Order: sequence, then C-alpha cells, then structure tokens
Amino acid sequence: MSQVSLSLIFLLYGLAFFSMGLVVLLERGRGTDERLRHALRPFIAFGLLHGIHEWLEMFSIMGHLPEETLTAWLWEGLRVALLAFSFLSLTAFGASLLSPNLKARRLSLLLPLLQSGIWVFGVMIMRGHFLPGQELWDVVEVWTRYVLGIPAALVASLGLIAQQRSFRQAGLEQFGRDSLWAAMAFAWYGIVGQIFTRVSLLRPSDIINQVLFLELFGFPVQILRAVAAWVAALFIIRSLRSFEVETQLQITKLQAARIEEAERREAMRGKLLHHIVAAQEAERRRIARELHDETGQALTAIGLGLRGIATTLKQDVDRAAGNLRQLEVLAARSLDELQRLIADLRPSHLDDLGLSATLRWYSGEVQNRFDLPIHFTVEGQIIPLPVPLKTALFRIVQEALTNVVKHAHASQVEVTLCYCPRQTSVTVMDNGRGFSPDRITDNDMRPSWGLMGMQERASLLGGRFTLDSAPGQGTRIQVHIPYQPDNLPNEAENDHTITVSG
Repeated sequence: MSQVSLSLIFLLYGLAFFSMGLVVLLERGRGTDERLRHALRPFIAFGLLHGIHEWLEMFSIMGHLPEETLTAWLWEGLRVALLAFSFLSLTAFGASLLSPNLKARRLSLLLPLLQSGIWVFGVMIMRGHFLPGQELWDVVEVWTRYVLGIPAALVASLGLIAQQRSFRQAGLEQFGRDSLWAAMAFAWYGIVGQIFTRVSLLRPSDIINQVLFLELFGFPVQILRAVAAWVAALFIIRSLRSFEVETQLQITKLQAARIEEAERREAMRGKLLHHIVAAQEAERRRIARELHDETGQALTAIGLGLRGIATTLKQDVDRAAGNLRQLEVLAARSLDELQRLIADLRPSHLDDLGLSATLRWYSGEVQNRFDLPIHFTVEGQIIPLPVPLKTALFRIVQEALTNVVKHAHASQVEVTLCYCPRQTSVTVMDNGRGFSPDRITDNDMRPSWGLMGMQERASLLGGRFTLDSAPGQGTRIQVHIPYQPDNLPNEAENDHTITVSG
C-alpha cells in the first residue's frame, strides 16, 4: 500500500478518536448519572490523545517529522507517551464504568496505576537489552500495545457491557444496544488490532505482526483499527443521545409532578370551599341560636315586662319604676350581646379606625374574654391599606387567635403587625403545646382547615404563609403580603402610632 493511502488511513483513524473525544467533551455535562459522567472524563482524554498519536504516525509516514537524532528521539518519545497515556485513560474509563459506587470508583484508579508500573518497569529492562534508536522505540511501542492497549480495550469493552445493563434497567434499550456495539468494536480493536503490531525484536511480534496480517487478509491492520475506531466512535456518540432523552424524561416527570401538585391543590381548594360553606352554615346556625336564646328571649322578656308595667303603672308607680329599671338593664345587656355578634361578623373598627386599631381592640377582647395575656405590637410607619388586604390580615389573626384559644393551651401570645417597605406582615406566636406542621396536608390525618384557610387567603393576595411549630415548642405563624400600590386607598388609616404594646 502506498504511503499516501496509509497516511489517509491514519488521518481517518485519528479523526475518529479525536472527534469522539471532542463530542464527549461537549456532551458530558448534560447527563445526571454521576457514575457515567465520572467515567467519561478519562474517555475524553483517551479520544483526544489517541487521535493526536495517530496523526503523529501520519506525519512520520509522510516524512514531515524531524530526522535529526536528538529531535527524532523527542518526537518518538512524545508519540509513545501519547500512546501509553491514551491506553491508561481507556483503562480508567472501563474500570470506572465497572464500579458500582464512589468507593469502588476510587479503588478503580489502582488498575491504571498498576498497569503504568508494569509498563515503566518493562521499559527500564528493555533499555539494557535493545540498542538505542529505532530498534528500542519499536520494542517499546509493541510493549505498550501488549501491556496497556490490549487490557485497556478489554476493560473498556466490559465497562460498556455494564453500561448496557444500566441503560436497559432505565428503559433505554436502544442506547443499550449502542453501548453493546461500541463494546464489540473496542474488543476487536484490542484483541486483533493490538496483537498485530509493527515488527520488532520483542516476541511474539517478530512473528505475529502487521506484515503477517497483510499476508493473511490482504489489507493492512490499520484499516481494521480505523474501522473499529469509527464504529466505536459512532455508537459512543449515539449513546450520548441518552443524555437528551434523560433530560426529556426529567422534564416530563417535572411537568407531571407540577400537574399532580396543581390537581392536589385544586382538590384541596375544593375541600376547603366545601368546608367554608359548611362553616358558614354552622356560623349561621350559631348566630340564629344565640339570637334566639339571648336576644330573642330578652326581647320577649322586655315585651312581657312592658305589658306588665302598663297594668301596674296605675296601681303601683314605684313598682312600675323598678320594673322599668330592670328592663333597662336587660335591654342594655341584649344590646351588648348584639354588638358582640355584629363585631364577630365584621368589626366596624376595621373600616372606621383601620387595621392596627382593630387588631389591638380584638386582641384586648380575646384577652378579656378568655383571660389570656396577649401582647400586641405595631412596627413601622402605618400606611393606608386596601380593604381586601385589611380584611385578609384581620381574618388570619382572628383564626390564629381562635386556634390558640381552642388548641394551644398557651399562657402568653404575641401578635405583631409590621408595615415593611414592600409588604405588610403579621406574626402570631404562642408558647403553647405546639403540633406537627405535617397535619395541614397529611391525608392520613384530619386536615386543619383553619390553617389551610389562612394559607389560601395569603396566596390569593400573592402573599406567603409560613408555619413554624413542633410538639411542646409553641407555634409561630407568619404571613407576608406584598403591597399593590395601584390598589392602595387615598385615605390614611386613623392610627398614627409607630409602636404600640398592649
């Protein structure tokens, strides 16, 4: 075969490995399999170094390398070093693929280290048995292919077979087949391509060499190596498409998880709406019962009393006056009860005095009614707030204090209203018995509709609800709702206190 044809073979041969290393270098970071990503690092080095080595062979055949003794030695040393390091990198690649965990991957580095030790020891011995010059370099190259090339190709082939199993377990059968074809190409490259070396004095290369291969098959062994290189490069690059498929699968899973979360939240909102309707009906029944039991009976008693006074007024004026005073007390008590019911439904303070005054008043009401010390604080410069925001924050504090009274068994509560530069926030913190926050959405437990209602009110206004609690460590509820300047009212709240405690 002519030198031009042989040079072209080496050009294509080197191009296959160099292109493979370059493509792997560009694609390696896209995968999520840490084992495969770790293994591809030395494989990149193998592809680039081996490609450069074959191009040096091409330049040597074409006579473009220096022929002076010292310079020629340097070029030959560089060429053999590139060949050795490329094979050691291929060994590291296969050993890493065969390693099931991080500890095994670290131990796998001992294999190329052992190979390099044997190779260096053999080179040192050969320096004393062979003449310096081309004879020695031929022997060293053959030794490199025997000791490093053949084992490296076989280890890489086994590693790719192991990777094929990983692809199949992940449901990526096509990429598993690509990996298997690449393993077969490396096996041919190692067993056949590296056994038939150049002619040298190192046995058995003096008999089994590239000259014998040419006589047996009619074409140079470099063609076999080049074909194996292109097949390996083709299927290695095809297998890298698994990164893209893996990314698509992750995107699909993420989208499915988001859809599932949206459906779960929608279902939870439906349950919450059903609970709110049921709570509204229960509240109406309570109000009707209280109006019947308290206000209705009081009005009935007042009516009967007035009729009695009309009868006794002509007979006993003093007795009628006493009855009137009793009816006055009863009417005042009924009016207080009616005002309490109205305040529970919608306190007039919220519209007349603003959020801070309403929360201070309501905290005092809860403190007096249940003998529970409540420390209320306002922080920041008070600014006017839109009605939806005031109502949401008041209802959140109202629900939080209701939960404290019913469940916390606390001895002290702190309520903080903060007018921050970009948002309004409220914090309700108690020193009660606390609970596990998982109960809010745990399907195996009865959900806390009050807490979910607070979270929903905050989210509807673009806010953030946070809950910090643990059994025996109290509970802290925080709600942050950002300002919406376009919706802020022009009137300021009728409260100009910067910090208030009560």
